[in-house]
Amino acid sequence: MSTHTSGVSSILIEQVSIWLKTSALEGKELEKLVSGFCERLAAAGMPMSRIHLSFSVLHPLYDALGFTWGRGKGVKTVSFQLKKEHSLNERFLQSPYFYLLQNDLDHLRRRIDPLTPSEFPIFEDLKAEGVTDYLAFVQPFGEGVDQSMFGSWATDVPGGFSDDVIEALLKIQKSLAVAAKMSVLGKLADNMLLTYLGSSAGKRVRSGQIRRGDGETIRAALVMVDMRQSTVMAEREGRQAYIDTLNEFFDATATPFTHNGGEILSFIGDGFLAIYPCSRHREPSIQAAKAAMAAVRKAKARMVDLNVERRGRGEAEIRFGMGLHVGNVMFGNVGLRDRLTFSVFGAAVNQVQRLQELAKTDGAPIVASQIFANYSGGEWDSLGERTLRGFPQKVPVFQPGDSNLVMAPTDAADAAMADGLSEAEQIMLLYKTARKNRPSEVKTTH
Repeated sequence: MSTHTSGVSSILIEQVSIWLKTSALEGKELEKLVSGFCERLAAAGMPMSRIHLSFSVLHPLYDALGFTWGRGKGVKTVSFQLKKEHSLNERFLQSPYFYLLQNDLDHLRRRIDPLTPSEFPIFEDLKAEGVTDYLAFVQPFGEGVDQSMFGSWATDVPGGFSDDVIEALLKIQKSLAVAAKMSVLGKLADNMLLTYLGSSAGKRVRSGQIRRGDGETIRAALVMVDMRQSTVMAEREGRQAYIDTLNEFFDATATPFTHNGGEILSFIGDGFLAIYPCSRHREPSIQAAKAAMAAVRKAKARMVDLNVERRGRGEAEIRFGMGLHVGNVMFGNVGLRDRLTFSVFGAAVNQVQRLQELAKTDGAPIVASQIFANYSGGEWDSLGERTLRGFPQKVPVFQPGDSNLVMAPTDAADAAMADGLSEAEQIMLLYKTARKNRPSEVKTTH
């Protein structure tokens, strides 16, 4: 337990505030901003034993990001969880953050006495850490938007927070909110680029490759996937049901291709193109093809599980076709002068598309070129030589053998998706729910 007894240095706290302003101007990432702030606050002599901060990050696929700092332990970042329909769990309904919003409060302070029954379940954890005082807060970033910061300060100093410490915390909270809002907006811009353009294209746009014609030639393992009989499904299911089906299909098949160096370059109607960039040497090409093939196994397994669910709901199964290839592609910025897109072009892209189309006629859902089969290894069954539309000569094509579609135990573990909400998401879900009823409709509970 800390034995801090001295007063707060306004000069050192002001230095922390100046650092926050400088970090905001520099566009410092949110994770680095929070970590640097917590360490500097402690170094300034503030008697912190634990700091928790949660932010809404306005990501198209995710809700919130949370951080917990502990003295001598650094910052632990709460991982993003996929946005789903969730209800708040009972423990969280008994949290100080819920109490804050239910009662429309800006702050909540409680002394932590190990001999007194805990008002909130979290206080049991704080008691075990020797915490003596706790101050929670909510800091909206603006009206009418789902951007905000939640947090709590905790100390293990005997007697808890002094008035000068609380005054300093309230002051520094405003500076932190300004810097964090700037960082959140920067993260939003990055998130939008990466979400809508993909990792490689997003980074290129962010670095200034925004002129028509900017680009380069790269080597990559290419994967093109297409949902079969989509037109029939769209007519049979109706607009919204078909959109839901399409999203289920993408969740199952596309997700595996966003890991281990892969990315979804573009969604094309009811299909997508994924790439695994690599350098122009044999070993990197092998690694890219193996990574792509591991994702193929996961995608196939996820489709099996999805179709089991759909049959249980009385819905039709979803079938797909997949083409696999390795080659050199032109990766660049093309389009109109005022409407551009990043994409890949060239013979290798055309070939992987033709391989995917070939899966329709050959009855094999997964069709690969010889170069992909050679690089990825494993068991492959020959489908003979085929003529690909637009190519003058026949080429040998292959489908994966049964043993090549069995996931390794590590692949199966990686494919498992975590469920439930993180603490940061619980906070933001609560905040968004409460905002729908504010200001006058929020009911207090006693």
